[in-house]
Amino acid sequence: MTSNPTIEEIKTLIFQLPIREQITLIEELEERLETITMMQLAETGFSEWNEPEEDIYDVES
Repeated sequence: MTSNPTIEEIKTLIFQLPIREQITLIEELEERLETITMMQLAETGFSEWNEPEEDIYDVES
């Protein structure tokens, strides 16, 4: 059974990469973190849609 690598093990591997690949990795990580952050912020805007008062606009057949 294989275990997940530790952060220290990952850092060791990253530091073995050529600088250009480290830069690419940083850019990809930044993009992913920005996306996650924006999704979390956007999620707060949808909470009002879950309010029961908003159901007055639902049409039942």
